[in-house]
Amino acid sequence: AIVEGHLPEIAKWQREKLNQKLEELKTDIDESRLEQELIYLAQKQDVAEELDRLKSHVKETKKILTKGGACGRRLDFMMQEFNREANTLASKSINSDITNAAVELKVLIEQMREQIQNIE
Repeated sequence: AIVEGHLPEIAKWQREKLNQKLEELKTDIDESRLEQELIYLAQKQDVAEELDRLKSHVKETKKILTKGGACGRRLDFMMQEFNREANTLASKSINSDITNAAVELKVLIEQMREQIQNIE
């Protein structure tokens, strides 16, 4: 939720930064090439997919906990999935708030993993 809240602000910041750099260049720019590069940059830094997967993992983890029974291995696997998404989120981050959220998420995942070690 923290990361999603910052996405519009980050997109605006990126746009302004890029426009500023283009103004500094003061050169003829191939608009088609610029558009291609902007699309590539946007795709590279888009974290929507990671956020969707994190939400899905949260739902699955709740489902596992609700079901009860022997769930230690399943929960351990889910922690691996959470960790994978947190790593990708951190690697795509261009904003300190998103980086901090990813680090906090990794800390929480590690705390959960420690607790899961006590579950069968």
